[in-house]
Amino acid sequence: MAESLRGGVIGAGVFGGYHARQYAKLPGVVLSAVLDPHPDRAASVAVPLGGRAFHDLAEFLETVDVVTVASPATLHAEHALAAIAAGKPVYVEKPIATSVADGEKVRAAAAAKGLVVACGHQERVQSRAMGLLDIPEQPLRLEALRHGPPSDRSRDVSAILDLMVHDIDLALAISAAEPVTAEGEGTLSDDGVWDVARSEVTFDDGFTALFDVSRQAPARKRIMKIVYPSGEVEVDFVNRVFRNSTPFQLNTDYAETPAGQDPLGASVAGFLAAVRGEAPRPIVTAEEAIRALDLALAIEQGLAG
Repeated sequence: MAESLRGGVIGAGVFGGYHARQYAKLPGVVLSAVLDPHPDRAASVAVPLGGRAFHDLAEFLETVDVVTVASPATLHAEHALAAIAAGKPVYVEKPIATSVADGEKVRAAAAAKGLVVACGHQERVQSRAMGLLDIPEQPLRLEALRHGPPSDRSRDVSAILDLMVHDIDLALAISAAEPVTAEGEGTLSDDGVWDVARSEVTFDDGFTALFDVSRQAPARKRIMKIVYPSGEVEVDFVNRVFRNSTPFQLNTDYAETPAGQDPLGASVAGFLAAVRGEAPRPIVTAEEAIRALDLALAIEQGLAG
């Protein structure tokens, strides 16, 4: 593979622009191409960063070494599978797919070709920088609230797959237990998707996780409280501060670390390190993303409405 990887981004929306800028600024990679069905939109992202705009997927894939999939969530699996078929390692924005079966297709296709697949659960980066993932105790309870104002972004999926899946991934990352039941209620928007949801999940060791999300809130709010046998950790992900009453040392200056300041950059850099063989795995693997998706879909199916 070339010394400088050629990065390509599928999707020229908000997140596609974020990823294109990462490829343009990270060492050892250049932004080569952006694909979007709207050529003008693709050009507006690619050209200022030295890349080319494409609307044909096959032509796009010929010009890149690694691919970020930042298209609408309902197209994630389709685009990831196309990139993998062309021999390209893939970073897929969350969720990895909109069905477990499609997520498994992505994982299996990449495994068959020995290609890296990463998924964009960004809170995992901040939690790792904080030291939260290194606490040696199993949690007793987690309460996660993730609210934001209405937006036209990600209207093809529910708030569970758009927002809650971040906190689901963290719950699964900090606990060795398996989820067994999920009960909740939600509110459907006028276009028929869950915009507000609250669910409590019970795990096989007694750990419980309460997830509360809304895409109809007046302001952005992202708070998580984790109760351990020895104390509690409460994180404000918006203001990037936390309170810790456990005896375990956490990095109070995590927001000033490179990963704390630029979680997406750290996540993409981790993907590229895995592609180059400099790291054994990306920050979030396909298997982990599928596990989070599986629980997210179970929660969605269990909403009372």
